[in-house]
Amino acid sequence: MLTYVSLFSSAGVGCFGLKEIGFKCIATAELLEKRIKIQQYNQKCEYDSGYICGDLTEHKTHDTLYSEIASFKAKKKIKDIDLVVATPPCQGMSVANHKKNQELGRNSLVVESLRIVKDQQPKFFIFENVSAFLKSICTDLDGVDKPIREAIHSNLAPDYLIESKVINLKNYGANSSRTRTLVIGVRRDQKGVTPLDLYPDFRPEKTLHEVIGHLPSLKTMGEFCEDDIFHSFRPYKEDMYPWIKATPYGKSAFDNPEDHLKPHKVVDGEIVVNQSKNGDKYQRQVWEKVAPCIHTRNDCLPSQNTVHPIDDRAFSIRELMLMMSIPSTFQWLPNSMVPANSADYETKFQFRKKTEFTIRQCLGEAVPTAVFGEIGQKIQQIDAPKLSKKQIDQTIKQHHLEQIDHLCEFIELNWRNYTRQDMFKICELANAERLHTAAYYTDQEICFSAISPLPDISAEEVRILEPSVGVGNFLHQIVKKYQGKRLIIDCVDINKDSIKLCQLLVEKYLPSDSVTFNFYHEDFLLWDTKKKYDVVIGNPPYMKIKDSELLSMYRRGLSNQNTNNIFSFFIEKCSQLAKHVSLIVPKALLNAPEYIKTRNLLESYTLLHINDYNEKAFDVKIETVSITFSTIKSKKDKKVTVYSYLNKQFFSLDQEYLTHTFFNSWLLYRNDWFDEIFETLTFGKFKVFRDRQITKQHTKASGKYRVIKSRNIGNGEIKNIEDYDCYVDDIGDFAVKKYLDSDVILVPNLTYNPRAARLPKGSIADGSAAILYSIDKVRDEDIEYFSSSEFNHFYRIARNYGTRSMNIDSVSVNYFGVKI
Repeated sequence: MLTYVSLFSSAGVGCFGLKEIGFKCIATAELLEKRIKIQQYNQKCEYDSGYICGDLTEHKTHDTLYSEIASFKAKKKIKDIDLVVATPPCQGMSVANHKKNQELGRNSLVVESLRIVKDQQPKFFIFENVSAFLKSICTDLDGVDKPIREAIHSNLAPDYLIESKVINLKNYGANSSRTRTLVIGVRRDQKGVTPLDLYPDFRPEKTLHEVIGHLPSLKTMGEFCEDDIFHSFRPYKEDMYPWIKATPYGKSAFDNPEDHLKPHKVVDGEIVVNQSKNGDKYQRQVWEKVAPCIHTRNDCLPSQNTVHPIDDRAFSIRELMLMMSIPSTFQWLPNSMVPANSADYETKFQFRKKTEFTIRQCLGEAVPTAVFGEIGQKIQQIDAPKLSKKQIDQTIKQHHLEQIDHLCEFIELNWRNYTRQDMFKICELANAERLHTAAYYTDQEICFSAISPLPDISAEEVRILEPSVGVGNFLHQIVKKYQGKRLIIDCVDINKDSIKLCQLLVEKYLPSDSVTFNFYHEDFLLWDTKKKYDVVIGNPPYMKIKDSELLSMYRRGLSNQNTNNIFSFFIEKCSQLAKHVSLIVPKALLNAPEYIKTRNLLESYTLLHINDYNEKAFDVKIETVSITFSTIKSKKDKKVTVYSYLNKQFFSLDQEYLTHTFFNSWLLYRNDWFDEIFETLTFGKFKVFRDRQITKQHTKASGKYRVIKSRNIGNGEIKNIEDYDCYVDDIGDFAVKKYLDSDVILVPNLTYNPRAARLPKGSIADGSAAILYSIDKVRDEDIEYFSSSEFNHFYRIARNYGTRSMNIDSVSVNYFGVKI
């Protein structure tokens, strides 16, 4: 049993799609009783107590909703709500509203949806609203006015993967043009599914004739279809009839040649033509195009696109229902309250007069039924991975899949028997050369997190490059991100077996008439291409090149000549080829000295988003981040959004604030507190030395000179540790000898818990401890400060909460500031 809660649900038109496929409604909340009644007529809720009529901003309504949810869970013995659907009022955001500045409080109803999702933690959520939804300002839970997009992510991103799209629903389940914002969230513990997996599939729009052309024509004002009371000719003022009758096919009444046939008033016997502020008023529609957007005043001929293609009337309720993909089984009223088709005209006329306005208004506010229905179906059909890492390893060994021919045969025979994600992982882990080429399996959540921040692209054709494609883990999500476009995706990899597997997997799992895949067995860094791309996406290899000739070839034409790690070269080459780039790379990019020039290059572009995965992206112990940036004309006010997998925080920073720091490194977690502490410290006092010669082969349990290691360093003291302390007799060949008996301090090299102590007389330090030296005398209070909780917090922020990339180097030594 799948369950849902519906918020601001109007007449429940959209949610009817969930009911049709078997979802059980726990509770539905709506302000107006007349709309709640329509939901009751359709038996939406499992229990009568689930219909909650009231203002969700009031504590009483809020508490009633929570109580009903708790009661339902107890009765059904379930732990979670599966889905929350929220369609909050949109007047403050609608393009049709000219009083937007007065609607801040109304927009803040959106925040009630955020509060409920945050509190109730459903597995999935859907927000649907107008196209301007995400850019509109709301008063967030913290009392700060901010764009709704920011409010959604700051409140919900710690617990949810979130995707938002502005799409025309005519291609996603509606039978009319309806450009809306659709936000889908997936709770992070729902493994193997992302929001992109749940969006309705793109399909060509239907023409108006395909949707309603089969219905009988209605020529007489007031006429009812003989077998459908909801298909009728709504009466209007008689003096307007000549205007509408004269309106040409596909034209407005304002296009009529004579003034008396245009919308007008008669003032003192003179015809005064009405002003035509919008070109879609009194507009006769055409059969060959998609049906128009349905607004709340769809009864009104002066409203937007309301005139039937051939009849001289507004669209009927039945026609509007078909345009909104509402099935005939939906009940606006109980059958007992609807006159029979055989009833007399006056009875039907009075029924229409009494009910039509509410029905039409609900239609204009509704979500097309098929849209939510398809999302619900996708939730029902989630194709999550089923195999554990152990089971995958056993499968590989059992079928000898390390051999490429066996693996290809296995795919051909078994691709229908395994989920897409399981098969891709089998192929990635079976690749015998993956460790040599530094290739690791990237699961769908991580792929999504790197792809989602990429911007929408308005062009009908989108060119995409995956420069280190492996077996194609990113391809499913990138196709879903840009579905509806003509996609040309170039897949490049240095490993010929990977390309062969990728091509086979695409053929089996990603067939599409709108996507063209091209496969290249090439070393991307040496690939001579003149192509340009809209998007580059991927997870390039992280490995240091020791072959000096190859390294020289890789570096040719690139700005960073100081590193031999090829991920840096990937960043540079990708930035030369594409408008938008998103890559997963080592976290060391943020602060290591060897990537200063790479950081400088990225700072010249518009950074869009950074995910700090810490060690959570892969099965190997490596800290990574994803960097999403645009190389096209940079914006003046550049905001970078950041999500921390370690701290479970979503926030945004000015790009300048994040990147231009005293330390010549990027500070993702910089904040006001950090800046305040910074102002109390003096930096640049220390330089660093680290031994790279002393190993276990040199040391022994006793000797002339003590060798201090990281664990020996306490808070202002050197600790003796049994069976750990070591010594050497001869330091003549060690560079560290120059610090013997010097006034220097020691700090552990690889730790996020800094502490410091003076180097004792007659001692040296190995590479696990960094030696900080200064031309100034180091005070005892400085050493004590480096062991303080304040400096610990400051240092963690400076190190971007790193857990592995913790070497004390020429950049990070500057984090050790002394009190002024």
